[in-house]
Amino acid sequence: MWRLRETPCAGTQLPSYTGPMKALRPALVALVFCAPLLASAQWQWVDKDGKKVFSDRPPPSDIAPDRILKQPGVRAKSEDTAPAAADPAPATARVQPQGGTDKALEEKRKQAASAEAEKRKAEEAKIAAIQADNCSRAKTAKAGFDAGYRIAQTNAKGEREIMDDNQRAAEVKRLEAVIARDCR
Repeated sequence: MWRLRETPCAGTQLPSYTGPMKALRPALVALVFCAPLLASAQWQWVDKDGKKVFSDRPPPSDIAPDRILKQPGVRAKSEDTAPAAADPAPATARVQPQGGTDKALEEKRKQAASAEAEKRKAEEAKIAAIQADNCSRAKTAKAGFDAGYRIAQTNAKGEREIMDDNQRAAEVKRLEAVIARDCR
């Protein structure tokens, strides 16, 4: 879609395009900035003469693997990094864990263990409360059965039925099992 816009000088109007290209602008800008990264060499190695070689193809087979500095999919070796033995900092300045353990790591382990123990205690307390509730309910129900009251239950149709002697005996046996399990 073309529309006219005014220029700052002489009041002339120039056409400007305002269609779907506006939506593509960020993608085009990103592509322009990413192009150099895509064109950079992916392989680096040191050849027989000690010169660095940059290429988009792997090195020849006569190059030892320890002479390859950079390859696709692997982080580049830093030239600034020296082995630990060549570290210029004195040994007294480095922080060494005492006794082969790290104090911060040990502290985190202790905190994790104590948190786990607290969680376990909370779960055990919850289970103990449920068992105490089951125990008191079972004792109350068994006292009603032992008193000889007539006890009714509701069937699948929603009708009340009075328990006969066999049903009472089965229910008393179930309640005694609950009491034996939960009332310790």
